[in-house]
Amino acid sequence: MRPLFVLYVSDQARAREFYHAVLQMEPSLDVPGMTEFPLGDSALLGLMPAAGIKRLLGELLPDPASASGVPRAELYLMVASAQPYIDRALINGARQLSPLHARDWGHAVAYFLDPDNHVLAIAEVPGG
Repeated sequence: MRPLFVLYVSDQARAREFYHAVLQMEPSLDVPGMTEFPLGDSALLGLMPAAGIKRLLGELLPDPASASGVPRAELYLMVASAQPYIDRALINGARQLSPLHARDWGHAVAYFLDPDNHVLAIAEVPGG
């Protein structure tokens, strides 16, 4: 099994450029309606326009656009060295919520909002 976690975004190109810059990698898929980035060997991050999922699933799906600006998901990246990711997130428009700080669960984590107000957590974890 290889999970694909999909974030609904307002602007696929903007989200793709943000995550391309932060992750420092090319998407493994980039077509109208879906961009995917590999997260290690076992997971994928998907970026799908909110309007696309609404068209796909129709009226029974609550409109993701109605929650615009409200954090609805968190991407928690565990990396060996957090500062380069933090720098790239800030340079590319992320809003910092909390600086890199040792947390009581054993990770040093910095928190941001991405361009669609999803929470991006960058955790420095030995061997991350």
